[in-house]
Amino acid sequence: MPATVTAPPGEAQPHTTRPAGRRKRWVIGILLLLGVIVLLAGVKAAQIGAMIDAGAAFVPPPEAVTSARAEAAEWQATRSAVGTVLAVRGVTLGAELSGIVREIGFEDGARVKKGQVLVRLDTSSEEAQLTGALADAELARLTRARAQTLHAQGANTQSELESAQARAIQAEAAVANLRAVIAKKVIRAPFDGRIGIRQVELGQVVSPGGPIASLQSMDPVHVEFLLPQQSLSEVKAGQKVRVRVDVFPQDTWEGQLTTINPEVELSTRNVRMRATVPNPDGRLVPGMFANIDVLAEGTSQVVAIPATAVLFAPYGDSVYVIQEARDAAGKPGLVAQQRFVRLGERRGDFIAVASGLKPGETVVSNGAFKLRNGAAVIVNNSLAPRVESAPQPVDR
Repeated sequence: MPATVTAPPGEAQPHTTRPAGRRKRWVIGILLLLGVIVLLAGVKAAQIGAMIDAGAAFVPPPEAVTSARAEAAEWQATRSAVGTVLAVRGVTLGAELSGIVREIGFEDGARVKKGQVLVRLDTSSEEAQLTGALADAELARLTRARAQTLHAQGANTQSELESAQARAIQAEAAVANLRAVIAKKVIRAPFDGRIGIRQVELGQVVSPGGPIASLQSMDPVHVEFLLPQQSLSEVKAGQKVRVRVDVFPQDTWEGQLTTINPEVELSTRNVRMRATVPNPDGRLVPGMFANIDVLAEGTSQVVAIPATAVLFAPYGDSVYVIQEARDAAGKPGLVAQQRFVRLGERRGDFIAVASGLKPGETVVSNGAFKLRNGAAVIVNNSLAPRVESAPQPVDR
């Protein structure tokens, strides 16, 4: 028989059910924890389900864009290039003979006329020699006349007459030579034009070939430029050209294509061309950079849109066309549909669409980069930039 433990008088009897009570508390705790977990999982599942339903029902807000209408226009076909303004006649004047500068007959940058005396060198020595040469020539002329008279009378021989004639010719040649030397020491303007900054001063000794000043004819001027060889089938001498320069952005000059080089440059496969442009006010200065448009004779119908409406990409260029549509709730609105296009010539802020777009259709002109096919849009043209066929940059 097992011994029974009896507590001493006055003390509590030992609790024999302690292990069973502890297990019960553990079970209750675990059940409560499982209940909390199940409750949290249910709440989270309900939240996720609500988010999924909200995402499925979410409609992104429409994007704000600007729009432009594709317009039918008549464009005169052009070929654009950059070139340089050249003088029709331009030289650097120089002295043919050496001498001392005695007179300067022009001001820097002045307009001069053909034949105007620009610089006169010292000719005192030649003029003194000319006086003696004229006297010798006169004596030789009289001697020849006397010899001719005597020969007619038979008073002298044929050799004496020929000797007198030779001396007269030599004397006349000496006079002509001195006069030519004096003329060469007077530098005159070979044509009308504008003269540059002089490079000589009074009293300066100039050597043969030494520069005196630059002389450029100003009206008309040449504009020389290059076009690719493919343009040979589209341009010909006599076509009109339009010239613009950055110095005077508001003005244009019109001229005529006068020369097409008969050969193609091997290094670039370009053809050198030259146009002649009237320049009565002299604002086109030789050496100036110029933009040239060679104008075709006829015009062609094109569909023009702002160049900012085009999304350029290697796989193809595209635009977004704005169309009316209804959403899932049946409300009317605008959507953007992507459409691939084939582009033509660009002119100013506009670009021609060869195919893929019809006149009258509305395209997204700004903001196309943030759209996708079928995206809802709102048109706001209040801040749309101006679109011009011949934009003029303004420095601010």
